[in-house]
Amino acid sequence: MSENVENEVGAQEAKSAKDELSENQEAKGESVEDSAENAKEEQKKDEVDYKSQYFYLAAEMENMRKRHDRERQNFIKFGNEKIVKSLLDVLDNLDRTLGAVTADSDEKVRNICQGVEMVRKQFFDVLSDNGVKEVEAEGQTFDPNFHEALTQQAVEGKKENEIINVFQKGYILNGRLVRAAKVIVAK
Repeated sequence: MSENVENEVGAQEAKSAKDELSENQEAKGESVEDSAENAKEEQKKDEVDYKSQYFYLAAEMENMRKRHDRERQNFIKFGNEKIVKSLLDVLDNLDRTLGAVTADSDEKVRNICQGVEMVRKQFFDVLSDNGVKEVEAEGQTFDPNFHEALTQQAVEGKKENEIINVFQKGYILNGRLVRAAKVIVAK
């Protein structure tokens, strides 16, 4: 018997809650059907929001992947820039050695000079295979992007801003300037 009483009380409470909801909806001017339609519209809006968030996140992930690939490629291309700069000093010393002993008439010195030339060529070929190129300077028009002017001299027969002498060669690594050529420019 207590179960019947509890069921009757539960049914009365559910009916009174339903009546109260209906009264609230009627007070607001809504029917049960209108509230169901509003709930469906809300659900559709949420679906659209979730879809737009999904597409936004998918695009963001794609951009992040591309950025990561680009940074990785740059690291591979320019990661050895520091060591290349150091090796350019060695190449300069080989050039200075060749400049100092090339004019010597002694047979032994010329043989040594020939050996140094071969080592220099091999060394530069290795650098070239890894993306290093020499900046063209002498006889070219001065370009501040690739050349560093040490001084200007008045010279007959040369155009203004033409490079007349190179003190130190400049080099490019994979399209990026590693060291500017140090030059003298005509006035």
